[in-house]
Amino acid sequence: MLAGSPLKLFRLSEPGAAIVRMIENGDEVEVTGPTSVLIDRFLDAGAMHPVVVDTELRRSDVTVITPQLGGAVVDDGRLVVDDGSEPPLDGAALRLDANVGPGGARNAGRSLVGTPFVAFVDADVDVPELLPEHPDHDRFWTTLLAHFDDNRVGLVAPRVTGDAGSSLDLGDAPARIRAGTRVSYVPAAMIVVRSEAFDDVGGFDATLRSGEDVDLVWRLDDAGWRCRYEPVVSVRHRPRATWRERWNQQVVYGLSSAPLALRHPRSLAPWKGSGWVAATWTSFALGCPIGAAASAAMAVSRFRRLLPDLDGDALRELTIEGYLATGRHAAAAVRRAWWPLAIPFLWSKRVRRVLLVAAAVAPKAVPNDVAFSVGLWRSVLRTRNTTALVPQIARSVD
Repeated sequence: MLAGSPLKLFRLSEPGAAIVRMIENGDEVEVTGPTSVLIDRFLDAGAMHPVVVDTELRRSDVTVITPQLGGAVVDDGRLVVDDGSEPPLDGAALRLDANVGPGGARNAGRSLVGTPFVAFVDADVDVPELLPEHPDHDRFWTTLLAHFDDNRVGLVAPRVTGDAGSSLDLGDAPARIRAGTRVSYVPAAMIVVRSEAFDDVGGFDATLRSGEDVDLVWRLDDAGWRCRYEPVVSVRHRPRATWRERWNQQVVYGLSSAPLALRHPRSLAPWKGSGWVAATWTSFALGCPIGAAASAAMAVSRFRRLLPDLDGDALRELTIEGYLATGRHAAAAVRRAWWPLAIPFLWSKRVRRVLLVAAAVAPKAVPNDVAFSVGLWRSVLRTRNTTALVPQIARSVD
């Protein structure tokens, strides 16, 4: 069975294959003994995702904390940590004398939490379901909290909507959150965290002014806590009012790149893939079709050795899908990280063609990606660390 993110090959025994068929058919499966071990493997690999039914956990088991600098306090049940606002915020539950940033403010808000779970919600995020009278109040919280019936789950995040093409919106498919996978991070626009897990990893890194949410998720995962993305429910992030504000927001996101790469050196590569796939796309970009064809042939040969039972049609489909996916990722890497490297070579038609193709793959993402890259390069120059720019090449076909 090929499944998961990144894609993994599972070789199933007959009993294992029978369990998979039952799950695919929607039959009830008793999760005990060897079955539990198998399903745990699938969950950890991102090959299977739990479907929430019900839970005894309720909104009263959650304390909602909002770090805030300026503005007005919203009276919807959240506890606001005033992060050094001048003048002080009226109605804040906790006042900090100096601005410490969102991570430090959330850590300070931990002292207000006496429940087994804490929800961190940013001030510019609308969550009407916080109010008990909202018609979706119970469903919203049940959907998120039911994941915590698995005592290994440390964090659950809903979908965050807002600007079209926003980097905060991670799509409508559920996921296990892990660096290097389809959903490699979640924003702290809204996250629900098990208090025990939060304390286990020491909360947010208060030295990070941006990217502290990505860092928290990766440290939770490294510590053995499961992190889940649950897009069945969503919250709305209010878009910035002007184009300049939106640009600056993406630049700030990019500024976290080098500091995160220093903390998690193998988690922030702009592109990941096998050497043969990298050689194929590089040859193609340089206008060497023979080299591209030869590299692709070697990659297919490797696939065939890894998957001897796969028929020709399935192998071709898998190869095409793989190359299209890595091509899209390469285009994103050009837009978000590498395009400044091309500036000295703009006289070359091939270089200009590569930039145009990268933009054409996702034209709506170009403004956000370029702004992100500005922050990324600033962080690289500031830290003198280029890890966030270096692709990660695997020795075999992934």
